[in-house]
Amino acid sequence: MMATSYNAKEEDGHHSGAPGQVGAGAVKSKKPDNTAFKQQRLPAWQPILTAGTVLPAFFVIGLIFIPIGIGLFVTSNNIKEFEIDYTGDDMTSPCFNCLHNFSWNRTTSCNCSVPFTLEQPFESNVFMYYGLSNFYQNHRRYVKSRDDSQLNGDKSSLKNPSKECEPYRTNGDQPIAPCGAIANSLFNDTLELYYINSNGSGTRIPLVKKGIAWWTDKHVKFRNPGGNNNNLTAAFQGTTKPVNWRKAVYELDPSEPDNNGFINEDFIVWMRTAALPTFRKLYRIIPKKSNMTPTLPSGRYVLEVTYNYPVHSFEGRKRMILSTISWMGGKNPFLGIAYITVGSVCFFLGVVLLIIHHKYDNRNNGADIPN
Repeated sequence: MMATSYNAKEEDGHHSGAPGQVGAGAVKSKKPDNTAFKQQRLPAWQPILTAGTVLPAFFVIGLIFIPIGIGLFVTSNNIKEFEIDYTGDDMTSPCFNCLHNFSWNRTTSCNCSVPFTLEQPFESNVFMYYGLSNFYQNHRRYVKSRDDSQLNGDKSSLKNPSKECEPYRTNGDQPIAPCGAIANSLFNDTLELYYINSNGSGTRIPLVKKGIAWWTDKHVKFRNPGGNNNNLTAAFQGTTKPVNWRKAVYELDPSEPDNNGFINEDFIVWMRTAALPTFRKLYRIIPKKSNMTPTLPSGRYVLEVTYNYPVHSFEGRKRMILSTISWMGGKNPFLGIAYITVGSVCFFLGVVLLIIHHKYDNRNNGADIPN
């Protein structure tokens, strides 16, 4: 028998010999290098699934997930929420005339009063949201129709907006500030809340309009040009308002310099687009009272609406939501139901697999016993 020597380089296509003797027609091998990594010879660990390891895992997951799910579900149910639709599509609705006789280019506002009753009092801070349905803020062209540099206060982008804003980039020869379809469709209904006293008079509920936007949006992403909030008329000189707006961006809140222009919190909240066609956005905060009285006592209320936002053209709906929150956020029973479902399924599978293991394990042990 002839002995042969093993050479890793020859196996990989590297033949020994004097340099320069390799022919021009030699073909380089595509075989991976003879290393532990490329030849998959590294140390590896693979779990061996047995009944002794799988069954306890199912039971542990079930016993952990079910109590967590119950806690989340109970916490979500303890959150109080009230929702009222003020679209006005029904003829008996107070906002029926506003819905059918209103358009974007109308110069006058339409007002309507929507009465409702709270059966239970709302304690702690109460958050007021506006909700829209059948409004696709997640459309690709709609999401891209903005200029983040302009919104960040860049002066060159203020006078020369991004082409992504088309067809809401310029109006005539003047650039639009803020440009784009998102800004052009800004929600501009005005909502006011009144509590009806026993004598029939109304008490206005104080609504806080600051603190509704994310801190990073307010102080990082959105800035007025020049960084000066006191003279925004000069800062936005040479620009024009969006097509569907009734007033310029520097007139959104003239009484509050730190809530005007691009840093207006209603504007910032709207510019954070929603992922689904039915969504809600934070509108105002009703702060908790210092004494023991509820923030919103049970009783009769009236929602005064300045109907500026038409939804009839895209068959949308508008609603106002009052809600409290907890440590887990707003009302959302899905997370608790998901935990309970996963925990129950794991616990049930653990019981089934335990019965199967006990039945067939005894049978196999009996078959191994000699006569």
